[in-house]
Amino acid sequence: MKKYIILIIAFLFSALCLNVFAQTKSYPFEVLKTGKGKQSIIFIPGFASSGEVWNETKTAFEKDFTCYTLTMAGFAGAKPQLNPSFGNWKTGIANYIKDNKIEKPIIIGHSMGGGLTLAIAADYPELIGKIVVVDALPCLAALTDPSFKSKENNDCSSTVNQMTVMTETQFYDMQKQAMPRLLQDTSKLEMVIGWSVKSDRETFAQMYCDFFNTDLRNKISTIRCPSLILLESYFINLKPAIEGQYKNLKTANFQYANKGLHFIMYDDTEWYLAQLNNFLKS
Repeated sequence: MKKYIILIIAFLFSALCLNVFAQTKSYPFEVLKTGKGKQSIIFIPGFASSGEVWNETKTAFEKDFTCYTLTMAGFAGAKPQLNPSFGNWKTGIANYIKDNKIEKPIIIGHSMGGGLTLAIAADYPELIGKIVVVDALPCLAALTDPSFKSKENNDCSSTVNQMTVMTETQFYDMQKQAMPRLLQDTSKLEMVIGWSVKSDRETFAQMYCDFFNTDLRNKISTIRCPSLILLESYFINLKPAIEGQYKNLKTANFQYANKGLHFIMYDDTEWYLAQLNNFLKS
């Protein structure tokens, strides 16, 4: 009898350990789950942005879809994690989809989140149902340098050093100067700047450097799912270069906004929501 009691205790202890592990498994993001639809949408915000950037989009779609809204670790006040990298974040999101048995989700990503969307759909083509890329390119650096080639072991230490030595005031002023080139809606400027200021500075610098070294132009050839590419209005002037970067994505459907800048969801909201509605419900 004593032998069986020991076996039962050992079994219960193992089960407890497994349960605790399952509950505390770490992913490189915070997630907010809303809605109750059979089809799921995963929202990935852009560089240094909060998941709140999707609030209006969520409101429009969560009555018909289950929504998973991410805020990446270290961005917009979310707790940072060690060794942030584009590759680790891509793998973390894919693992979350598999671990939570989210069947063929739609992924919608803005800016760097659009890059992550492309990378996930390319590396895990069987996992994803559809993708929407909001104002992102397979290789950002190649837009200004067509001969760009990513480095295998890119050293980001100088970027990290430059960013981390800045005072709060210097960093805020830098963001305040840069943001009007990305966002036309002045009512949202301070909110978006605030997300950057609340971001962990080391994560900010590391991910800026890592993403700028990312080149997905060849990798996207493995994407099989329907792909909606929403681009800011100015990019219509660079159409050959933009669509040239996407030439290996055979499922791409390109749509250019009528007005506004990089934050299309704020600057051309009606057009943006109409494009999403047509694509998601088709």
